[in-house]
Formats: sequence, C-alpha cells, structure tokens
Amino acid sequence: MPGSLEGRVIAIAGAAGNLGPTVVRRLASDGPRLCACGRDRRGLNDLAADVGEIDTDVVDLLDPEATRRWAGELAERHGHVDGLVHLVGGWRGGMPIEESPAEDWEFLSTLLVETVQNATQSFVPLLANNPNGRFVLVSSGQAQAPTHTNAAYAAAKAASEAWTLALAHRLKGTGATANVVVVGAIVTPAMRAEEPARDFSTFTPAEEIAEAIAYLCSDAAASMNGQRLTLRGAF
Repeated sequence: MPGSLEGRVIAIAGAAGNLGPTVVRRLASDGPRLCACGRDRRGLNDLAADVGEIDTDVVDLLDPEATRRWAGELAERHGHVDGLVHLVGGWRGGMPIEESPAEDWEFLSTLLVETVQNATQSFVPLLANNPNGRFVLVSSGQAQAPTHTNAAYAAAKAASEAWTLALAHRLKGTGATANVVVVGAIVTPAMRAEEPARDFSTFTPAEEIAEAIAYLCSDAAASMNGQRLTLRGAF
C-alpha cells in the first residue's frame, strides 16, 4: 500500500547490486527515507539518478568500524533507523565438491557472512525495542537444499541465515523482527531486456523479491519474526 512506510528510515546494504534498483524503487513507493550503501560511488550515483531522492554512502561492510560509523551517522542524520535490508550477494562454484578451492569459501564467507555480522551488530542498538525495527536478509534455497557443486556458496548462505535467525531470537519481545527471503536464481528487468528470448520461468523475479521485502518491512508483518519467506517454488 503506497505510503505504508511513510516517515520510516530504511537502510539498504548492497543497494547498487543487480537486485538493488528494483528493491529501492519498490520501497520508495511506500514513502520511507531510503539510505543506500555500497562500495562503488559510481553505482550509487547511478542508483540515485534512476530512483530519485535517496541517501547514498560508500561503506565497506567488511570493516566493522566503518559499518558502525555508518549506522551512527544515519541515526544522527535522521533521528532514528527503522530497518536494514541486506542485499549483498555474490557467487562462486560450479565444481565438484572434492575440487572446490579453499579460496571460494574464503571469498564467500567473507562476502556473505561477515557483511551480515558487521551490519547487524552495528544496527541492532537502533532496531531493538523499536516497534518498527526490521532486518531482512535475502538468501538462497541452496542453504536448505545444497547441491555439491555449490557447497561453499550453500554453506555461506546457511551461516548467514543462522545468524539472522539468532538475531530474531535476540529481538524476541522487543517489537523488532528479523526474517529471511529465500530465492532461487534471480531475474531482473535488465536481464529480461538484454535477453528477451531467454526462458526465465525457473528464476525468481526481482519484483517478487522486492514485494516480499516491502511486506516484511511493513506493519502487516509485525508478528513475523525468525521466519523464512520462500519464493522459489517447489524443489
């Protein structure tokens, strides 16, 4: 419902990635103040030019101090922070499990787990005991149904989900929530435009993911905590 997030401040980590523009546009339609971070200023500038009035900050989420500083600056700038959406993603894999290089695990655990840890630890003081407090993680069905050629990726996603569910336990009874949106391979509007003849029927549309995130940030999901909202169909 347009305006359902009016007056709220929502931070979006990894907003300049493939999924980011669709999520930002969907959330913006509900009226919150959006605060996007990424590691690339050019990508953030492109996002702001595309979507409109949003805050943009270059932040290295692998740096705990820089992440805490970002959270503190948002709170000082706006007076409160009501939500954090984690869109940071990446993938390596495709090799048999016995051939999976250690470098893949090091890369994925850093990108997919440490960024979640740093971001949540920095924002929990702002979200806890806030009836509008929301944390949303976008994850993968690989975390529950891993394939051996994606072992490192699946393990990293499973770890980030476990951290999020532990956060939900921390938030229990405070009014704030933490939930996971589970998706398959993602198809964005840009991907459809680039390959109009390709069959994306088994992919999860970015628009559906954005809709789920908007729901989890809203009052309609106030009693939903520590849950997985799955958008990948039967497997």
